Amino acid sequence: MKLAIVTDDGVNVSKHFGRAPYYLVVEVEGSSIKEKRLVPKLGHGQFHHGAHQQESRGPHMGSDQKHRAIINPISDCQVVICGGMGMGAYQSLILNGIRPIITNIDRAEEAIDAYLNGRIEDHPELIH
Repeated sequence: MKLAIVTDDGVNVSKHFGRAPYYLVVEVEGSSIKEKRLVPKLGHGQFHHGAHQQESRGPHMGSDQKHRAIINPISDCQVVICGGMGMGAYQSLILNGIRPIITNIDRAEEAIDAYLNGRIEDHPELIH
């Protein structure tokens, strides 16, 4: 199984899904970590605002395409762990078969350990 930690630096769990530049993708076999790699992630700031403004006539028009592009590099992951995200990203992850977990754990290694040991707590109140 694979999980992705949303991160700004490969060490800390990002508080904002849309702004973070990386995923720390962790491949797990049983209860051991088989591989970890830092994968570049698109952020909201990387989309052309002019095109987005033209599409934005209704609420969240164009958001699905943006979220698909952001999620695409982790389409083979089953779980995404982040410190906070918007409702659109949260729903897009679920629609793409990826379980979002919003945590208050700051360090990526601690979040991975908590997930693998069944101790991670989901904090949906951190959806913004």
